[in-house]
Amino acid sequence: MNTYLFMYDLMQFCGHSWIFTNMIIRFMSFGKDSVADTFYSIGLVMRLCQLLSVLEILHILTGIDKSRLFPRVLQITERIIVLFVVINSQEEVQGKYIVCVLFFLWNVLDVVRYTYNMLARMGIYYLPLTWLNFSLCIPLYPLSVLAKAFAICVSLPYFESFGTYSIKLLFPFAFSIYFPYILKAYLLVLFIGKYLIFQKAVSQHNLDAYGNKKKIKSVKILSQTLTLCHISCIPLQES
Repeated sequence: MNTYLFMYDLMQFCGHSWIFTNMIIRFMSFGKDSVADTFYSIGLVMRLCQLLSVLEILHILTGIDKSRLFPRVLQITERIIVLFVVINSQEEVQGKYIVCVLFFLWNVLDVVRYTYNMLARMGIYYLPLTWLNFSLCIPLYPLSVLAKAFAICVSLPYFESFGTYSIKLLFPFAFSIYFPYILKAYLLVLFIGKYLIFQKAVSQHNLDAYGNKKKIKSVKILSQTLTLCHISCIPLQES
């Protein structure tokens, strides 16, 4: 199982590294012109990597990965919804700058995370990489959440005008589903879900080894910082 997980992390690392390198080279070669066709140049590989990440849920359910289930399900679900439902279904959104920003944030986080996971499978913990894995997500993960929310907001006018995914059932049901309303509700769920996970993890980190509440303010602040990092990166835990 450890060999299988290593190969999985290697495949994800190769995919996200290719995307990240492609974005950097294209931006250095073509400047701002490369931003508009980001989705057309790397969208296929991005979709394959995100579909492959569904296996991580199975890894946790079968017990071969000790990461937390709910944060991982939430993160994968968010990415699949934004990528396949919001961006992939609207060509007008695919050329927006926010798509390039979102892909960049996702790949920076994933390149570091999968590199860390691969080395951890072999029992290697490189201190600078470990620090980067737990620290980089502190500023970038909230930015990626905001980028996802902004991408949904940008797509709303197109869903409203084209009626994509909106369904009107005929008699005898006389019931209609207006998809922009679902996206607006999902925006609320997106932020509430992140807040609840953050609060739950903070409450756990505020207890010491004996189950007593920590009283040192500085420790509490550090705990909250590390909590955000653990939630966003969902690091590899030793079995």
